[in-house]
Amino acid sequence: MSLGQRYIAFLLDMHSKSNSIEVNSIMEGKTVVITGGSSGIGKATALEFAQQGAKVLITGRRAATLDEVAGMHENISSLVADSADPASAELIIDTVISKWGQLDVLVNNAGAGANALLEEISKEKINEICALNILAPSLLSAASLPHLRKTKGCIINVSSIAGHMPAKTLSHYGGSKAALDYMTRVWALELAPDVRVNAVAPGPTDSGALTGMMGLSEEQAKHIEDQERAAIPLGRRGVPEDISHWIVFLAGPSASWVTGQVIGVDGGLG
Repeated sequence: MSLGQRYIAFLLDMHSKSNSIEVNSIMEGKTVVITGGSSGIGKATALEFAQQGAKVLITGRRAATLDEVAGMHENISSLVADSADPASAELIIDTVISKWGQLDVLVNNAGAGANALLEEISKEKINEICALNILAPSLLSAASLPHLRKTKGCIINVSSIAGHMPAKTLSHYGGSKAALDYMTRVWALELAPDVRVNAVAPGPTDSGALTGMMGLSEEQAKHIEDQERAAIPLGRRGVPEDISHWIVFLAGPSASWVTGQVIGVDGGLG
């Protein structure tokens, strides 16, 4: 763990020791947009922001699963929007502004991936990965800027350990996340001091991504999960809440002097 990560861990520990009233209201009056908010890390993040008082708009492709998450807390609303469609950026921002009049936090969580060798992957899948992991956060972040500047808000990108740890069959997924890490650091320079930009890079997490986003069978996923578990120094795969805690922390006042960082949350694997 780097010096910067140890410092942030210290701040997070101090933050967690705040009294329950302060913790539960720390995001009171804030509004948050989370793409890919119907499951896994996005769902956990939406619930945590809502529990801390924020108004949250989650987006995704499936109305039923979005509605299910929205039904879990009165502060969560949902919008069917495919982040791979460039037109979704304006739709999402227009919706949150018309609903609550401001935007404080943007979480670019929606993503795509593939588990495929170079000679196996199709151009359609490459385009999908780039559309969701590079183009979508670029367009949505740009559309959000006038509103984030007004609130001195922040952007948090959900990256991956694959962005800095090469692994067979993950060239395009990992490459797109490496691009997102780089964009995070550059945007932080471009948008300071008005808007902070950080990223969280999760390690192997039980979010359903292997059978969902990566398209693996249950048997294939279990095999990979066992391999990953054995390789992780802390001896377990992550859960979505391991990641959501850091996303919410980076959006809060204790992280007001943190920008341009890609925080690895990976059980020591990276």
